[in-house]
Amino acid sequence: MNKKLVQNLSANTLQLVVNQLFGVLMFYVLSVSFDKNNFGLVNLALTVVFTAFNILSFGIDQVVVKKVAHGDDARAVLSLYTFHVVFTGLLFYGVLLLGKVFFANHDLLYKLILFIGAGKFMIFLSTPLKQIAGGIEKFKLLAYMLIVSNVVRGSALVILAAFHLMSLNNIVWIFIAGDTLELVVSIYLFNKYISIPITPRWNKAEYSQLLRQSLPQVGVVLITSALARFDWLFIGFMVSAVKLAEYSFAYKVFEISTLPLLAIAPLLIPRFTRLFKNESYNIDNLKLIIRAEMIIAAFTGLLLNMCWNPVIDLVTGGKYGAINTSTIFILSLCLPFLYIMNFFWTIYFVQNRLKTILHIFLITFGVNIIGDLILIPFFKNEGAAIAFLASCIIQAVLFTAKNKIGELNSALFTLIKCTFCALMSGLLSKMAFHNLLISMVTSIIFYFLLLLLTRQISSRDHKYFSKIWN
Repeated sequence: MNKKLVQNLSANTLQLVVNQLFGVLMFYVLSVSFDKNNFGLVNLALTVVFTAFNILSFGIDQVVVKKVAHGDDARAVLSLYTFHVVFTGLLFYGVLLLGKVFFANHDLLYKLILFIGAGKFMIFLSTPLKQIAGGIEKFKLLAYMLIVSNVVRGSALVILAAFHLMSLNNIVWIFIAGDTLELVVSIYLFNKYISIPITPRWNKAEYSQLLRQSLPQVGVVLITSALARFDWLFIGFMVSAVKLAEYSFAYKVFEISTLPLLAIAPLLIPRFTRLFKNESYNIDNLKLIIRAEMIIAAFTGLLLNMCWNPVIDLVTGGKYGAINTSTIFILSLCLPFLYIMNFFWTIYFVQNRLKTILHIFLITFGVNIIGDLILIPFFKNEGAAIAFLASCIIQAVLFTAKNKIGELNSALFTLIKCTFCALMSGLLSKMAFHNLLISMVTSIIFYFLLLLLTRQISSRDHKYFSKIWN
């Protein structure tokens, strides 16, 4: 296997595991330390801030990775993007300071947004450094940059919880301190190991060109940011903070289950950029990657549902397990579609088919918004999960149908087969055994037997994967 690829995958996976571990730790400490109302308010504040800064990126972050991987001058790209984040970040925070009138009836929520936003601004300022490191495939360095905030915040929250010092005021200052430290460490590491001057530079012509290159991606960012968190915002503002606390807990665990995808996705952009630039890709290899991703996605969903009720109710004192059983099942069905979407999005992105991506995301966004508006008032959290699943299905179908490589159109059939294997193995195991450990082990055995029977795995796969990595 290619040594550099192994190192990149290992570094990226390690930082994801560390970030997810401390992310889960923070989420767990907050969920058990606060009542559902305050926990919901913290999540609502984080949702508003994350959505705002995702939109402010204008999609330039992904364009920067592609430009650097393509061979563009990293110094010039860094200077322009640094100017962008400083300018837009300061502008947003200035507007936020003047925006108290919009939160007249939500004074506590406004304070949380204001102070948590200050910390996330620090993270936003470090984004150009991280994207340049990713573009030149310095994934080990990138891993160090990405873990600082979560490690500091997670450790500090555990200490506060141990000494019974948890309060909204204390966690706000912990968030600010952790995010600021991540910016400081990122600057130090970047200067030491990459040595490109970090100087914001305004050049009207070059900045306008960068914005034009990112323009189709701006629409995608606007839509994906709203798509990812519209259900949270709708539940938080229109239903209740309590229901948001329940939904956000289920959704957070669902996000954690995408860890394998998060490890693979950043590696695909620079490598697919080179493959599709030279038209040197192999169809059979691409199909094998899809099949492997579908097996991983369905397997993750199987484990998530088999362990959910007894484990989550045990660790949360019965607060978030049984009440979220239906929600997590619906969300877990989205996993294979997310892998398909990311795979085709990466191909479209490196092929500069940004307008097609935008059109697909517009349709997806419409489906999700309409679904939320119709379903959440009646079905609440389950309605939000169904709307999200519907949008994932539509997006995966559109990405597959509009791709220019006809041989990849069978991807959805692979998805259906692997999902069916996972559903049947889980159902049979739960019907046959009531013991958690026995039913989980049995479901795994059933799953891989069904994959063999449906020819989704074979003894030759290992040999072909070795060729792909090399």
